[in-house]
Amino acid sequence: MSTLSQTIRHFNRFELKYLITLKQAEAIRKTLFDYLKPDEYGNRDGHYSITSLYYDSPDYRCYWEKMDGVRYRRKLRIRTYDSTEGVSENTPVFVEIKQRYDRVTQKRRIILPYHDTVALCNQRQYPAELNMEDKQVVQEIQAFAWQYNLRPVSIVNYQRQAFVGGDFDIGLRITFDTRMVSQIHPLEINDLTHATPMFTSDEVIMEIKANERLPYWVTEMVASNNLRMVRISKYCRSIDQSNVFPSFSVNYLHSVF
Repeated sequence: MSTLSQTIRHFNRFELKYLITLKQAEAIRKTLFDYLKPDEYGNRDGHYSITSLYYDSPDYRCYWEKMDGVRYRRKLRIRTYDSTEGVSENTPVFVEIKQRYDRVTQKRRIILPYHDTVALCNQRQYPAELNMEDKQVVQEIQAFAWQYNLRPVSIVNYQRQAFVGGDFDIGLRITFDTRMVSQIHPLEINDLTHATPMFTSDEVIMEIKANERLPYWVTEMVASNNLRMVRISKYCRSIDQSNVFPSFSVNYLHSVF
């Protein structure tokens, strides 16, 4: 697996999501091996785990902006990859703002020791020894946290298999997420003892991510498998199943068409 320091920290792209079955995912993977390669950040087959600690306002403004389909919205999270050995105070992790405008997604993120990310996001403490580019991201995180009065609300963990494009499909990325679980207490990134499944064991979230247009073979693959794009959020699903809003029933899954 490549190191965190080699990871791109700023990027724009659009994302298309599909809720599929394990059988569909297996059929699609067979097609992908002809065009894409497993992500080098995972194991030899492109597998790795992701754990995210999400932040929101006391009135869950980020949640409702997603549910209401607000065209411009942001969310803040701390994210770790393959933390099987646990996250210590000095473990490098990502803290990132994910911004959405219509179907275009932007991410701005930095890598900090875990204790610095918690101090930044929870206590608004400014990390030391940042370069100019990282300072700009930290300033945005601080402003966002103050504006929304952000605090940690949910942890989401899942297994991902990722495939990436080569020279002819630069920027193309297709991922399969399974074993998706979440918890709202305790909000410790190392403790998932109370995590519960967000989807059935047969459900897979497939995402197609690209910088520009999709290759023809991708659109053919989607059509031949009769896939329907959906709007779905793991964070929103984690809040839905936590009974934060027990008297309000929400439908977190929307077909785009």
